[in-house]
Amino acid sequence: MAKQICQSCGMPLNQDPEKGGTEADGKHSSKYCSFCFEDGKFTGPIKNAKEMQNFCLNRLMEKKMPRAFAWVLTRGIPHLERWKNSGSRSVS
Repeated sequence: MAKQICQSCGMPLNQDPEKGGTEADGKHSSKYCSFCFEDGKFTGPIKNAKEMQNFCLNRLMEKKMPRAFAWVLTRGIPHLERWKNSGSRSVS
């Protein structure tokens, strides 16, 4: 079985302390982590895939991950559902 990952940032959902974000009705989201999605809405000021890549890359390096490995983990972000379905790869 494939590992489920957040379709916004790419984090494995099994590593999310909340085990997923929340939909507007309070149910857990099966697509997005608790850092990216709350109460049926995306959180934070990030508006496009490039911003999300930079944010995640920096957070991983803050946790002492080598830049090259962090880059490998974040390079697929533009292909995740949130960004792929947004046309210009940005969300307003």
